[in-house]
Amino acid sequence: MKYCKKCGAQIEDESVVCVHCGCAVDVPANNAQPSTLQTVAKVFMILGCIVSAFYFLIPLCWTIPMTVKYCHSIEQNQPVSTAFKICSLLFVNLVAGILMLCDNGESQNNKY
Repeated sequence: MKYCKKCGAQIEDESVVCVHCGCAVDVPANNAQPSTLQTVAKVFMILGCIVSAFYFLIPLCWTIPMTVKYCHSIEQNQPVSTAFKICSLLFVNLVAGILMLCDNGESQNNKY
């Protein structure tokens, strides 16, 4: 059994909404694995950082943070905006950006 964070009432573990106050209950994040497309895009993002390090040091100011954000997003199973995908395509790695745009955001465990 768990307790509602708003009213403190005891609720079932599987509950999504508190039956006493109607407040949404935090649902624990599932342990969904990233799709193959997301993993390949992640690899190309990292390769984009390595390649930009060989040519110029200044691009690392945006390639590394963008790569870290993308890796964090797929690990947390959070959606990635289209604008971020396009910026990745233009500024980090062309192949990674195209793969991200082709990805529909569903992880392997969430497919219906």
